[in-house]
Amino acid sequence: MREPQADRALIIVDVQNDFCEGGALAVAGGSAVAANVARFLVTHRDAYSLVVASRDWHRPDSDNGGHFAKPGEVPDFSTTWPVHCVQHTRGAEYRPEIEQVLPMVDVQIVKGDGRPAYSAFEGVSTTDGRNLQTILTEHGIHEVDVVGIATDYCVCATAEAAESAGFTTSVLEDLCAGVDAHTTEVKVHEMHEEHIHVRTDALV
Repeated sequence: MREPQADRALIIVDVQNDFCEGGALAVAGGSAVAANVARFLVTHRDAYSLVVASRDWHRPDSDNGGHFAKPGEVPDFSTTWPVHCVQHTRGAEYRPEIEQVLPMVDVQIVKGDGRPAYSAFEGVSTTDGRNLQTILTEHGIHEVDVVGIATDYCVCATAEAAESAGFTTSVLEDLCAGVDAHTTEVKVHEMHEEHIHVRTDALV
């Protein structure tokens, strides 16, 4: 169990129905991640002074800046994607396991409102519209742990943005799931190169 630290935050990235088995853009292992993240939060909540959860939150009436493949077009699953996490739909909701622990979450972030957005740092708070960097700084956060979906896209983007913003950053890889094994391996190497700590001991 991690020791309590006043300047540490946990960032839970996009653990939503559409990114888990049965969803519009399902990631293998997504449901297991949801369950494990929820258990981790219950047992480690005291280790964090702030817990943040992000969600994709895409508009229903547009391609969201080219993020959604156009009708009749095949998504390339790199820059264009099937329609997913549309605002106010079940797919955009947190997984039920995360919903159950939502009272332990201090800040909710939404991103991708009309444009491509992978990092939680590109989103805004659902309560006051502030960005994540501002929130973390105002809470005196210096260290962040990142978990969620997907390792090779939104988790990596969030971790890289955190490190670039000056936060000491760890990705708890055993609380993440990737879209593709190859791109996940590439992104994990990339994170190591950028001095992000990639750890696999969260479930120990």
